[in-house]
Amino acid sequence: MDEPLADVTPDDLVPRIRSAGVAGAGGAGFPAYAKWDRFDEVDAVMINHQESEPNFLKDRHLGREHADELAALIGWLLESGVSTVVIGTKEAYRGVWLGALEEQLDAAVLSPEELPIDVETAPSVVIACTPDRYEYGMESVLLREVTGVTIGSDLPLDHGWLVQNTESMYNIYRALAAERPVTRKLVHVDGDTPRHRFLDVPIGTPATDLLAQAGRPGGPGESEILADGGPGWSFEIEARPAEFGVRKRTNCLLIVDENLAAENTLGGGRINILGPQAWKSRTFETEPEQIVPDTVRIPLLTNERLEGLVTRSRPVVVPGERVEQGDLIAEPAQEGISNPQHASIDGEVAAVTRSHVTIERV
Repeated sequence: MDEPLADVTPDDLVPRIRSAGVAGAGGAGFPAYAKWDRFDEVDAVMINHQESEPNFLKDRHLGREHADELAALIGWLLESGVSTVVIGTKEAYRGVWLGALEEQLDAAVLSPEELPIDVETAPSVVIACTPDRYEYGMESVLLREVTGVTIGSDLPLDHGWLVQNTESMYNIYRALAAERPVTRKLVHVDGDTPRHRFLDVPIGTPATDLLAQAGRPGGPGESEILADGGPGWSFEIEARPAEFGVRKRTNCLLIVDENLAAENTLGGGRINILGPQAWKSRTFETEPEQIVPDTVRIPLLTNERLEGLVTRSRPVVVPGERVEQGDLIAEPAQEGISNPQHASIDGEVAAVTRSHVTIERV
């Protein structure tokens, strides 16, 4: 087993994931420890390596560049009681994107024609390749396609499955191996921008900084909106771009024509413009560039749509206090499901509000 995980036990799982503040990085932002708290009920783990949107490359990047860490985590899960780990990916991602993982794992690689698998007789590690269709990124659809399990209104856990996307799994590895908190996020910038960007940024980086990297320093124009998410599943950001800080769940920022968005808004405010405009013809960056913002606004609730189910973190810092990257700045609330938050840059606390903590680089 990988040396950093040699002394980790299942009893360490939930405390370390929670202490690191791991949240679902695929778009929901649900505190990951709440899923793993039911680890003793899990028969199999599904790693959602589909990419949650067609314009995203972050999970493929992690699978290629951090295959060692992901393979070590898979090995640890199998030694800790999980019978099967399935990597649900797209057939188009094999080769350059999945080669490193395939080399690390003694996995059975199955084509779309060989699905669904029978988990009772499946090998311990399976790379299950689906067709190149967007909807397989949704965990309920992925489970049904790969395993034949239909969950309806249930959770995957109710059927013995734990589903987590690749970036979340990488953060879990870091939490278990080195107790490293989540302070950075892989984010795309896309839509009506001069260029597509793939960035590695501190949590809380203002949207204005990301848009400037894509050639739109002024942000959306009068007839445009800013959306959080990808072409198939995004929501309008009501706050001004300077006041929106990247969440642990933020995968992409889009600038979209407001009429196009209005014509393609579904229930719950979800914008789906995959059909009319997916920007598939442009050049996509495949390697993330790190940027260094002067200020971060770290949210105390990773996904505001989950308020009520998830409770805001409680700040433990005050304005004027010096912090370093990784320092605890907000502890979990005592009631409900709640995550801690950590400083994502070195600097000085500039503001503490009900919704966020602002840190300015000194």
